[in-house]
Amino acid sequence: MTENNGASSLGRKVFFLHPSALILNKIIAELVQEEFEVYFVKDEAKLRPLLKKYPDSIVFANISDGMKENAWEDWIKAVLSGSETASVDVGIIAAGDDAGLRRKYTEQLKVSCGYTVLKSDLSPVIKQLVSILNNVNAKGRRKYVRAITDAEANITVNFPMNGVYVNGVIKDISTAGFSCSFGDDPELVKNSLFSDIQIRLQSQLLKAEGIVFGSRMDGAEKIYVVLLTKRVSPDIRARIRSFIQSFLQSRMDKELK
Repeated sequence: MTENNGASSLGRKVFFLHPSALILNKIIAELVQEEFEVYFVKDEAKLRPLLKKYPDSIVFANISDGMKENAWEDWIKAVLSGSETASVDVGIIAAGDDAGLRRKYTEQLKVSCGYTVLKSDLSPVIKQLVSILNNVNAKGRRKYVRAITDAEANITVNFPMNGVYVNGVIKDISTAGFSCSFGDDPELVKNSLFSDIQIRLQSQLLKAEGIVFGSRMDGAEKIYVVLLTKRVSPDIRARIRSFIQSFLQSRMDKELK
């Protein structure tokens, strides 16, 4: 499997190429909750240039959909042998366990992320994929996937202060916390606890508890960093992860055009 120093801190992008409905609706959703940075792509021709831009990526090719077998073989060979994409780690996903195909991809083409067979019980499948991703250092040194949301509409935060809510704009967010700025500086005090923070992630309104970790200046703008406390429910964190995946996917879709 590929040594990947470039992704050591930021983690690696994980692409599912030609995902089935099961992969889209179940497997990707579970991997997102495990804090992997996951995307789906339905056009192999558009993915190739993207892999040149992100050569530390991981690709799971669903060879049961999208292309005929000889086209899949040619595409994967081209990625593995291309000078700009040789560091990409590739894994195979298939609807059935064909011994000949398994040998071709794992022994002849030597894909580094194995041959995963979809089964009705997805638990061992997801466990296998998590193990593969950990083995290729998919997370790097980071613990959480973060979305930079600065300048995006309807991604805001409200802090309860002196009986009213003070409105701010979220700059970035993960399940660990977020950074934000305000039109008029509310002068949040370091280590202050806010138990009724309202986080708006486009159409979602979430309530959370957070502690002001500190602040920094970005030019003339003051940026506050807020850490979510352990009392924030697993459901809220799951919804934040799902939002981050959807947000990052929409950004990636623009790059694919």
